[in-house]
Formats: sequence, structure tokens, C-alpha cells
Amino acid sequence: MNLLKSTGTFSFFTIISRLLGYLRDILIAIFLGTGLLADAFFVAFRIPNTFRRLFSEGTFNAAFVPSYSSLLNNKKKSQAFANSIFNLLILGLFFLVLLIEILMPVFVFLIAPGFEGDPKKMEIAVTLTRITFPFLLFISLASFFSAILNSHNKFAVASAAPIILNILLISVLFLGKILDDQLVYYLSYAVTISGVLQLIFLYFYVKKYFSPIVNFSIKIDKKVKNFFKKLLPSIFSSGVTQINILVGTIIASFQTSAVSYLYYADRVYQINLAIAGIAIGTVILPQLSKYVQNQNKDKMNLIQNKALELSLFLSIPAATALLIASEEIISSLFGYGSFDELSVKNSAKALFYFAIGLPAFSLIKVFSAFFFARHNTRLPFYISLISVLLNIFISVIFFKQIGFIILPIATTISSWLNAICLFIFLKKDNLFKFNLVFIDRFIKIIVASILMGIFFNFLINFFNEQLMYPENFKAIYLISTVIVGFTFYIFIALLIKAFKKSDINLNY
Repeated sequence: MNLLKSTGTFSFFTIISRLLGYLRDILIAIFLGTGLLADAFFVAFRIPNTFRRLFSEGTFNAAFVPSYSSLLNNKKKSQAFANSIFNLLILGLFFLVLLIEILMPVFVFLIAPGFEGDPKKMEIAVTLTRITFPFLLFISLASFFSAILNSHNKFAVASAAPIILNILLISVLFLGKILDDQLVYYLSYAVTISGVLQLIFLYFYVKKYFSPIVNFSIKIDKKVKNFFKKLLPSIFSSGVTQINILVGTIIASFQTSAVSYLYYADRVYQINLAIAGIAIGTVILPQLSKYVQNQNKDKMNLIQNKALELSLFLSIPAATALLIASEEIISSLFGYGSFDELSVKNSAKALFYFAIGLPAFSLIKVFSAFFFARHNTRLPFYISLISVLLNIFISVIFFKQIGFIILPIATTISSWLNAICLFIFLKKDNLFKFNLVFIDRFIKIIVASILMGIFFNFLINFFNEQLMYPENFKAIYLISTVIVGFTFYIFIALLIKAFKKSDINLNY
């Protein structure tokens, strides 16, 4: 496997999806801003979208891929195992969705308790979440198909599927002026319909490797039991960043517009996280699982070092840029229409503190994959549990004094603790050791990032007037500045050999 090319393929479609997601969000910002309807929709959208991220962005892979990959030499056994999982997912998810639909007012209260003081907002949130929640069933089954494809090192189709969601939502948003207050309802229907379409889209590609048969006479053997034992811990550990953000959404519901501030900040740093953490973690898992099974320690160490290097190569400069220009970035991307200057400032504050945690968010994805490849989901689960509890503790204790801004701070602190603990246990159990190439590259990545930061700060100050809130074309100046800054970073990285052209063709 070529790590850079596989990551590049996964990242290409992910970036397209995220760019369409940005277009979607700027249209939402224009038509909904950060008011009552926006808060209600973001809660309704956050719930299924969090599950989408939990299942599709490496978490389902963590439990499924190592077990399924170990059976690929025996097609009959791999088909039987996959089919048992498929049917159990259908049954479990159907009854879960049905139960939540019946108890939706209670469920929304648990997710957004702060809405209780505003009956109208609560009513709209309940209705919208009822419409969006079936998305969970379809996207989870679609993620199952994606895990099959990833096991066969077919990453493009799985990473392209989320584009469907954004295309549908953008299509609805273009009718924003016509739909007016009904817009949020049509957006919610589009979410669920996109889940159906993604499932159908992936089925056409997965049937080459797996033919699903709906049969509820399920044989639960040892492999199936082990999968479900690993599933919950892997959801919790690999999806800990999303869980922390969901916790933030729950607490933020007590402050007007805070849910929206966090949502827009989250959208910005997720673009980098999708590549520096999710893509790398997803791509290395099948190959690393095979090396673990074959006990090829040299290859295991090589791919782990390269994955860590690539993650830091992408996340450190991104975090630097977000710290330098958080307000300019939010203003340029979302500061139009109903998204006023106060919304820009508050979303930018959230983005600043999320940016400090960005390398940690990426490291959690990569380090977790090292454990998952060895069928160990328990240890990352316990570490993630401590991380989430710390996040809740900090958020609840300081929310009244500090307000919503404590939420990204708490998420960042707990995520760094998570990443550091994962690393400590990797070293303690002798599952990872640095090679000399990584140490050399890491120092050079830091140098290249500092130089890029100085240059990027100069560019932001140079175009300060063009990036101010009232300007209509500020997004063009921001995108140009980011492209120039990134080009400068790549140039410096090549010059000091933090990255080499020969890396592109290396197989791992």
C-alpha cells in the first residue's frame, strides 16, 4: 500500500465534501444566522451528523476491519461474518430509531436541556429531530458498506459518499428565500433522504465484494460476539472528539446562540481533521492489521512512524494558521447576511481554542488506530471515558462564570490528555517506537510551521482592510492568502527536507 497516495485519494473526495459542506454552511449562515431556527436545526442536525461521524469516520472500521480482514483468505467465512453483522445492525438500529422517535421530546431534552425554557424552540427541535433521526439507520448501514470497501483498500467510493448529503442540502438552500421559515423542515427531510441515497450508492460498489442477504435467523459465533464487544468501546474511543463536541452542544443549549457559535467553529477545523486524523487513521488500519497478524514488526513500526509524521505535517501548520487568523477566517467564510459581527467574534473565539486542540484531535485518531489494529479497543475506551468526564467536569464547573467559551477550552484540554495517555500506553506496552527519520522530520516540521506562521501573519496584516467584516469579497482574499501560505509551507518543507518528493512513491 502507498500511504500517501491512498491518503490522497481518501482526502481528495473528503475535501470536496468539506468544501461543499462549507458552501452549505455559508448558505445556512445567510438564511438562518444564529437565531432560534438555526439553534433548533443545528441540534436536529448535530444528532444524526454526530452518529454519521462516529460510524463513518473510522469508528466502525476500528471494530470491523481487523476482524473482517483476518477472514479475507476464506471467502465463505468472511461473507458469513459480514452478513451476520449486517442483519444484526438492521435489527438493532431499527428498534433504536423506533424507540427514540417515540420518546423524542425526552431525547431532545437530554441533548438540549437549555431549550426547555423556550417552548417554541423545543417544539421545533423535537419536530426537526424526528425528521432527521432515521438518517442514523441508513448512514450506519452505509458505513458498514464503507468498512467492507476499506478492508479491500478501496477508499475513494467510501470517502465520496458524504458528498450526496451536501449536494441535497445545498439544493434545498438555494430555495431559501422561497421556503422562508419552512426552510429548516425541508433541510431536515433532505438529511434523511441523503442517508437512503448514500446507502444505495455504496451498495452498487460493495456488491463486488459482499452480497448482503437479509435473514434474521442469525448465527452469533465467537467472531460476531467479539465484534460487538469491540464496537461500543471503539465508537467511544475513536469518536471521542465528536462525543466531546456533543457534550458541548448539550451545555451550550443553556446560552442563546451558543450552539450555533460552536457549530460554525467546528466546521472550520474539521476540514483539516478529516485529512490529518480521519483519513490517515482509516487508510492505515487495514494494512496495519495485516502486519500485526503476520507479526511483521519492522513494517508495523515503519507505517506507524510515517502515519504519525504525516498527521503532524498537516495538523501543526493548520493549527498555527487558525490561531493567527481565527476571526478573519470566520468572518470571510460565514460573515454575510444574518451572520452578524457578534456571531463572527464569538465563533472565532471558539475556533481559536479548538485550534489549540487540533493536533491532539488528529493524534487521537492515529494512535487509536495503532491499538485497533491489535484488536485492543478496551484501553482507548477507558482513556476516552476519562477524557469525556474531564470535559464535562471543566465545562459544568466554569460555564456559569465564563460562558460558552469554556466548552472548546474543555474539549481541547481533555483531548490533549487523551492523546498523551494513548502515547504513554503505546510506549509502555512497547507497541511503538520512534525511528530516526521521524525525529529528524518532526523537528523540521516545527521549523517549517513557525516560518509559515510568520509569513501567514504578515499576509493577514497586509490584507487587513480587505478581510474586514463589511467587505463583500473577503473570502477571495482569505482563500488566496491560505493558498500562498500553504505553498510557502510546502516550499520550506521541501527546502529543509521536512518532506521529500520520494515519499510520494514509497510503499508501506
